[in-house]
Amino acid sequence: MPLRSLTPIEARVLGTLMEKARTVPDSYPLTLNSIVAGCNQKSSREPLMNVSDAQAQEALDSLKLLTLVFESSGSRVARWEHNFQRGVGVPEQSAVLLGLLMLRGPQTAGELRINSERWYRFADISSVEAFLEELQSRSDEKGGPLVIRLARAPGMREQRWAHLLCGPVEVEADYSQAPVTQDGHEARIASLEAEVSLLRSAVQNLYQQLGMSQPGHTQ
Repeated sequence: MPLRSLTPIEARVLGTLMEKARTVPDSYPLTLNSIVAGCNQKSSREPLMNVSDAQAQEALDSLKLLTLVFESSGSRVARWEHNFQRGVGVPEQSAVLLGLLMLRGPQTAGELRINSERWYRFADISSVEAFLEELQSRSDEKGGPLVIRLARAPGMREQRWAHLLCGPVEVEADYSQAPVTQDGHEARIASLEAEVSLLRSAVQNLYQQLGMSQPGHTQ
């Protein structure tokens, strides 16, 4: 049975639980106060929100009915865990990408690879793109596509991806209020630097195996 469209607050609550499960496991499962704080934090969130305790609790109750979250037992204070991967039926890597898209909004494959570092380490951008394309071509029997590739924004070389968990998204997105951010440039630069570093290490290892010195270096 296809999953109904989530509300923006439900998506933010769910994404927050998914994030904290990986980044602060010692504090997980989360209390309502921790969930609200995570929903409303000023970093790594797009758009910024001001979710109230009542709104977060209502979202948790709705997500529980969808089997996407559940309340942990054995604690005096109610604590909540997500059940996203099993509830939606996607592999771990796809769940990570969807969680990031729910929390940070549309991103390029390069940005997703950088932003996922604390969640999951993808081997390269191609790996990220493969999982995104798999999510985009998801069959109707499994609930249909969960992401969509957006039109290229002005000044950007890469196309961004958006999740469909909150319903359809306009492919020809309005970027008039969303210029290319410094974070986006930095993410792409960091990704390229990481690739260069890997290549440099591979070349250095090859020279060592051959017993040769690298050009420009003396023994």
